[in-house]
Amino acid sequence: MRFKIRKGDFVQVMKGKDAGKKGRVIRVYPAEGRLLVEGVNFVKKHVRPRKIDQQGGIVSIEKPISLANVRFFCMKCEKPVRLHFRLLPDGTKARYCGGCQEVIEQK
Repeated sequence: MRFKIRKGDFVQVMKGKDAGKKGRVIRVYPAEGRLLVEGVNFVKKHVRPRKIDQQGGIVSIEKPISLANVRFFCMKCEKPVRLHFRLLPDGTKARYCGGCQEVIEQK
């Protein structure tokens, strides 16, 4: 499966407990259809002490969120939009914003 959203893109969460939050994509998991967004989807995890000096307890960690629950956030039109692909006249493929038609990235 090929994703239109990639590592480093700025996205907005559309559904779930973190709806409305924005953040940068840290990692993409294509096999699971999920992505890790910074500052989104924190969960509590019980951790036991591993070393003598390390303390155990409850820590908050970020978990991956479903790709269907996020949208690319266009900085130019300042809203969440869909991404499209286009072949440019010079033969290169480019991603562009579905709202303002601005080219995001060129390959």
